[in-house]
Amino acid sequence: MARRHLSAAVALAATAVVMNPTSAQASPPGTKDVTAVLFEWNFASVARECTNTLGPAGYGYVQVSPPAEHIQGSQWWTSYQPVSYKIAGRLGDRTAFRNMVNTCHAAGVKVVADTVINHMSAGSGSGTGTGGSSYSKYTYPGLYSAPDFDDCTSQIGNYQDRWNVQHCELVNLADLDTGENYVRGAIAGYMNDLLSLGVDGFRIDAAKHMDAADLANIKSRLSNPSVYWKQEVIHGAGEAVQPSEYTGNGDVQEFRYAYDLKRVFNNENLAYLKNYGEGWGYMSSGVSGVFVDNHDTERNGSTLNYKDGANYTLANVFMLAWPYGAPDVNSGYEWSDTDAGPPNGGTVSACWQDGWKCQHNWPEIKSMVAFRNATRGESVTNWWDNGGDAIAFGRGSKGFVAINHESGSLTRTYQTSLSAGSYCDVQNNTTVTVNSGGQFTATLGANTALALHAGRPNC
Repeated sequence: MARRHLSAAVALAATAVVMNPTSAQASPPGTKDVTAVLFEWNFASVARECTNTLGPAGYGYVQVSPPAEHIQGSQWWTSYQPVSYKIAGRLGDRTAFRNMVNTCHAAGVKVVADTVINHMSAGSGSGTGTGGSSYSKYTYPGLYSAPDFDDCTSQIGNYQDRWNVQHCELVNLADLDTGENYVRGAIAGYMNDLLSLGVDGFRIDAAKHMDAADLANIKSRLSNPSVYWKQEVIHGAGEAVQPSEYTGNGDVQEFRYAYDLKRVFNNENLAYLKNYGEGWGYMSSGVSGVFVDNHDTERNGSTLNYKDGANYTLANVFMLAWPYGAPDVNSGYEWSDTDAGPPNGGTVSACWQDGWKCQHNWPEIKSMVAFRNATRGESVTNWWDNGGDAIAFGRGSKGFVAINHESGSLTRTYQTSLSAGSYCDVQNNTTVTVNSGGQFTATLGANTALALHAGRPNC
């Protein structure tokens, strides 16, 4: 992270979310744990998508990009340089935000806000924010002044040094002194304001760069101290600060999950996924947030992204079918310039237009959200693999998935724990019949999947 330039790293600062061991949610509260991350969608567009797609598909949550006032500029990372805690960013004002939350709730979708509380703006200049506030680095009138920032004003240079990571500046961003009582209160005030507007949870950006105890103190000041938190803490081998330190506060994003999925789908065998998760040395499932890609990793090349075709699609199918962690489905826009901000300033007129990729609405991905909800709590059964790139597994008696990542088609008879009867293969919208012995025969084309679940007996 220390080696990336500003545009790629501004939001990447490791963030982890923690909760009190006595009150922490092991995954997002409720019966639906899939979050659609609508990156840089404006709030009016998010509201419409909750009604039209997310609610009907069974998504439990939508994550929205940082709502606070920020520096001006067209680049996406300007959203991660706040200058005040007013809800006045490029994506909408306070009224638009409130309307979005209410509309999503009416559609049965809860709202997580990406929350930037480690730092303020970067650079040495002064300016006017997206909501009209004047600012300069270390001076944010009515909110913060120079004494509220950490004494180290140089950039982080040594990830083996805890003090350096948590007191110096991430890519030149003014680093708040989260050990200070006033700063903790100001941050909690911002988060309480979001809670007053109905927010159901927070993604804590750059959590690695704040002491876990500081975050616990801030969380204790909230009107709902047991609110869902998901913390961005990027794993780095041998680093001084590790993701597991933050699990006392809530969920932590398990970056190794995404890194390893890229390697397996690109270069190795899907057969290796038989014990994916804790068997690979990851954090426990109950405290882990997982994803195939996010807005940072899709741009820096550390994970798969939408440009990877079937590898990307099938990795998302696997993530939603596999019972480890709470999954985020990244949904962004096309880019060639990794700095480029959202098309039309964040207005999404329709999916798959103007560069909006809408991965959350790809049929292969969207159909797996209902599969995950239907198979919740069921263990993996009837694992099969060919030693290479074809796998299949059940989720108890509730569901069954097969993925063929080979270069040719595959025909075989699968053994399941499903009850006899007809099921809709939600990947292909065709009917599959399971016999009294729990078996069915199917042909999967190269780089396709099959998914059956008890909630869909008919197509």
